[in-house]
Amino acid sequence: MKKLSARRRHPLAALVVLLLALACTGGLYAAFAPASKAQADESAQSLAIDEGKKLYAVGCASCHGTGGQGTTDGPSLVGVGAAAVDFQVGTGRMPAQQPGAQVPKKKVIYSQAEIDQLAAYIASLGAGPAIPSEEKYGPEGADIAKGGELFRTNCAQCHNFTGKGGALTHGKYAPSLEGVDPKHIYEAMQTGPQNMPSFPDTTLSEQNKKDIIAYLDAVNGDDTESPGGLSLGGLGPVSEGLFAWVFGLGALIAVAVWVAARTAKAKKS
Repeated sequence: MKKLSARRRHPLAALVVLLLALACTGGLYAAFAPASKAQADESAQSLAIDEGKKLYAVGCASCHGTGGQGTTDGPSLVGVGAAAVDFQVGTGRMPAQQPGAQVPKKKVIYSQAEIDQLAAYIASLGAGPAIPSEEKYGPEGADIAKGGELFRTNCAQCHNFTGKGGALTHGKYAPSLEGVDPKHIYEAMQTGPQNMPSFPDTTLSEQNKKDIIAYLDAVNGDDTESPGGLSLGGLGPVSEGLFAWVFGLGALIAVAVWVAARTAKAKKS
């Protein structure tokens, strides 16, 4: 008893007890809490995949195959990633109404929860671009001037320099980007839907994509006004030059003819 009392009175006894208590608490937390959270996340993901598979079987399998392997009516979806599903289904392009040179944007028939489930199922078939977070496409920290340079270099050839869209070959077209959800613009750059090339992070970084989206919002926002008056569709110098040639020069010719007629009439009188 004397030895035990002496050990209790040792200066390091309280420190040893405290360390043992902390070690036990940490061990119990590591053993139970993370495992429960991980199991819950895994269960929720598994449920989303199962529900997405059911939706896929009804709305997508007839064209893309029962396992997403693709058919003559639709490409393989293995490895396209969740971002491609969120873009295609979230803009109403899929399911397609009919085959054609290009599938147009139309009314969305799935809820966002169902789109997320479809995306989870397709993502389970093979690794691909994930749905971006708002931090990646939000305006915070974006450089609008840099975005304009990048857009004119990489996108304006098809979409027009302010994103108004334009015609391509064989019935294809680059759609207007006015009013498009920034998330869908980011996903389109990631995945390259239909005739559009993809721009992975190795080509356009996350910051580059953010800058481009900020530029499009600046030139197509609700409060945007053309500093030169009528924008003529924002089609650039070709349409503006044609307008000046037809109407401007035409007005000058009309004035010249009127002046000449008045002068000739005055001389006769």
